[in-house]
Amino acid sequence: MSCCQRGQSPRGTVPSRFRRALGFEAGALLLLAVALTGLGGSLPVSRAEGTDPGSMSPPCALCGPGRRPEAGFAPMIGVCASIDDAAMARSAGCDYIEESVRGFLVPDRPGPEFTEKFALLEASPLPVLACNSFLPEALKSVGPEARHDGIIAFAATAFRRARRAGVKHIVFGSSGSRAIPDGFDPAEARRQFIGLLRRLGPVARRQGVVVALEPLRRAECNFINTVAEGAGIVREVGDPGVRLLADIYHMLCEDEGPASILAAGHLLVHCHIAEEEGRSAPGVHGEDFRPYLEALRRIGYAGGISFEGRWTDLAEELPVAVKTLEAQIAAVAGSAGRT
Repeated sequence: MSCCQRGQSPRGTVPSRFRRALGFEAGALLLLAVALTGLGGSLPVSRAEGTDPGSMSPPCALCGPGRRPEAGFAPMIGVCASIDDAAMARSAGCDYIEESVRGFLVPDRPGPEFTEKFALLEASPLPVLACNSFLPEALKSVGPEARHDGIIAFAATAFRRARRAGVKHIVFGSSGSRAIPDGFDPAEARRQFIGLLRRLGPVARRQGVVVALEPLRRAECNFINTVAEGAGIVREVGDPGVRLLADIYHMLCEDEGPASILAAGHLLVHCHIAEEEGRSAPGVHGEDFRPYLEALRRIGYAGGISFEGRWTDLAEELPVAVKTLEAQIAAVAGSAGRT
């Protein structure tokens, strides 16, 4: 049972501004159901590996600062960071942390090591709703040394621990794993990758998580560089356990416009954001993300947007990034309300 289902939060009550915006002053269960619709599913019971599911409570997304959904477009805002930074991220205005598979879920390590990580989560003021850095380079997704059986075994542990930690999305960027080796047939690599995703989808669904395929700019990977390409892959896979991520930084680097977001539509479940110049946090160089945010609004996007970039001083720059993104989201939502 989550903290909101109990009617109280170990981190304080659900913010009243969130309840008023949704039209509820009572009925925490209904509030939880509405919020989880935006997260793309139900919040699984969170527990350390090997413990009784009823003995621990999951971190609740509603215990964070929350967004203001007055105009119907209010994506949650998170940051790719360590769980150790959760208190600072909450103070900056973030709703969640995006951790890493290999650093937080540690699927290649024994259960007690994950239990230690989970203890940090239990004390965290923010939930971990997504994890990136999925596969190590040694677990090749494509090419003559592809190791699909090894990937499935690795993923099974990662997804099981993700469910226990309340993680909803596993971000599949992993350029070292999925890059096509020199001289290898790109068409065969594509077939291999689709075959892998078709195996991963059911494994993810069994644990209530979704694999979010992340297109990466050409400077980082030679395979799946645009949201349009990623959408084609996801459609061909045809499994609800495999969906798509839009990283606005990578889109800017590839000169890919908001039209790709509109075309991808419901396939998009998660987003990353950073400025194109220096991969800086929003607000450093004043870049305008509103055309991309407007595309997200138009498709009814209800997932999260995570800051993923380079930081000079996270504690100093994160509050500015949150305020900058909030202002641009509000501008888009306000414009929609006037049309």
